[in-house]
Amino acid sequence: MGMLDEQVGLDNSQYRETLHRMLWVSGYTNDARHAALNRLWNVDRDGVIKTVRQRLPRMDNWTWIEQLCEWIAEEEVLELDAALISSWSQPTMRYEEADRPERQALVLMYGEGELATLVFQSLLATNKSWQQGYRTRCWELLLRIGAQDKLLTLLSGSSIPEDDMFLLDLQRATLELGIMPQNKEEILWARELCKPEYSDFWNEAVEALSLLDDDRRVSLEMRDIPIAVTVSRHWPELATKSTSSLVRFLETELKNRKHYFEYEGGGNTSTLNELLPSHKNKLSWGDAVAIRVALEAMEVPEVRTHFFDYANRDHLDTSTEFGGVVELDKQGRFVIQEFEPIIRNHDRRFDAPQKMFDAAYTSLFHFHFHAQKYKNGNHAGPGMGDKKYADNTRANCLVLTYVNSNTMNVDYYRHGHVVVDLGTITLN
Repeated sequence: MGMLDEQVGLDNSQYRETLHRMLWVSGYTNDARHAALNRLWNVDRDGVIKTVRQRLPRMDNWTWIEQLCEWIAEEEVLELDAALISSWSQPTMRYEEADRPERQALVLMYGEGELATLVFQSLLATNKSWQQGYRTRCWELLLRIGAQDKLLTLLSGSSIPEDDMFLLDLQRATLELGIMPQNKEEILWARELCKPEYSDFWNEAVEALSLLDDDRRVSLEMRDIPIAVTVSRHWPELATKSTSSLVRFLETELKNRKHYFEYEGGGNTSTLNELLPSHKNKLSWGDAVAIRVALEAMEVPEVRTHFFDYANRDHLDTSTEFGGVVELDKQGRFVIQEFEPIIRNHDRRFDAPQKMFDAAYTSLFHFHFHAQKYKNGNHAGPGMGDKKYADNTRANCLVLTYVNSNTMNVDYYRHGHVVVDLGTITLN
């Protein structure tokens, strides 16, 4: 760089482009990055701000992120607030929340007590269509740092601009359904159901949820909407059943069933982690009803036949796992919708296509198979990738695993590593 300073100078566009790349591409020491940053800051501040704004949230070199955040705070580059917020919004196990370098930089510039307000104002100020991803990250961050009250106050009021469809949709979900979406997928879920083509389902959901008492409503999530609609349509008596009574019923139903467990790759330290007693205190009303509905589905011969037929096709295809959704139509018939993935990585991964997510917004369960071999009992249950999928989608999920060619083990799971083994089903 010293030689290039003299030979071509910082006015040279190719040299400056190389310096900009040094701020984010791999293969450079942090000292070299600092040297590039200092040169650019003297001659191209707008360019530095643009590069860091675009690249900081995507960086994974944490020693450089730490130093870059310190530099932003020292220089008080307020134009990079959004970059710091966007990067901070992405969870990592590397730091405790208070130690995040992006957070520390914002504290130095604005003060500890202003962080939630800063993120909140940034959420309100970004209402362009291309900024919706950033707004979602602000929303998730506010919930993570305990600023839910700010969002509730906003959504309970009438100060949202009439052209801010992002916030208006979330206000509608909060006020009419009583559910505040918690992450990106739930926000997309709520906004999809706000579309006119879902108006009949939405109205039915509002009515179904209004029948639940306060104890049930306080724990509602987006995944509970299809469950509540199903209860209203077909099992209205379950709307008044307490969670504890539903769980007692499940304990009786599952007590003497044969169970198989994920021993490899699932992160379980004990087979007890997939049995009902390990999770019954975590189950909500929606969980308990979902499990009961899943058990009802497994008793239907046509459902079992369809699952085994689809699983056998999965077994023959070694390029991917197969999956889909389970729904209950207005006539009370269980429907299995198949969605083979467009992207195929390997035989132990299922990449759900967008069409499956579209269908799942009004369905009961996402499901997939562990059908690599017929004797697959050691992989009966969700693996770590499956649990991450549940954490991201916050959906009710089922995984069906071959124990032998005539038997599959079924597990219910959802976010928070809650897994309940439902026992086995047979083809005949």
